[in-house]
Amino acid sequence: MNIKRVLLVIIGSILFVIGTIAIAIPILPTFPFYLGTFYCYARSSKRLHNWFIGTNLYKNNLESYIEGRGMTRDAKKRVIISLSIIFIFGILVMSLKKLYIPVGILLFIWLFHIYYFIFRVSTIKESENRSIEFIEEDM
Repeated sequence: MNIKRVLLVIIGSILFVIGTIAIAIPILPTFPFYLGTFYCYARSSKRLHNWFIGTNLYKNNLESYIEGRGMTRDAKKRVIISLSIIFIFGILVMSLKKLYIPVGILLFIWLFHIYYFIFRVSTIKESENRSIEFIEEDM
């Protein structure tokens, strides 16, 4: 393994651990950490990538999005609420330090994330997500 692949495995593993911890801590969003894990494992190790896409953590959080079908309304809510908490905290801290230009940039990025998840990511019904999962299990 070259250094790049080793680094991707390490980074992907760290992101996986943080994403798994985020399941229990509602302030942390699971989605971006698992998306990073997916990316790192896909580019570093076929065995780790295949293991990750076989887990229920992947299937419950990322599978429908990665396949281009979209996200359930509940998943979108969780992502938007988590991102909002993190961004608002950052905006408040920077406002107290009177860093107004970075606050404006952060506010723009936050609003773009909200726009993206509401209007650009398709919303699928929970039943569609589960029925596809059951069909795949039957095969």
